Amino acid sequence: MELILLGLGGCASYDVVAILQKSRQEVTDVRCELTAQRAETVPAVYTDIHMHFVVTGQDVKESQVEKAIKLSAEKYCSASRMLVQGGVNVTHDFEVIAG
Repeated sequence: MELILLGLGGCASYDVVAILQKSRQEVTDVRCELTAQRAETVPAVYTDIHMHFVVTGQDVKESQVEKAIKLSAEKYCSASRMLVQGGVNVTHDFEVIAG
């Protein structure tokens, strides 16, 4: 089950980096920290997944990060879309670190 989280985090992180680079943001690092809850009954599928993005860079605009994450979640990340369509509540937030 953890491989599903790794796939989601990798897919979304790739999208976010690509979108931010196209937006000419000087990103030096993107980290996606995931927390998840599983159903208590068998099959113990994921019911909730939260993605916390930590974006590091110089003069990175929060509005651009928010836009990139939203585009990934709603349009580009097929792993995220598949989970949402399967009934998983996928949420996200972010922080920007100057550096």
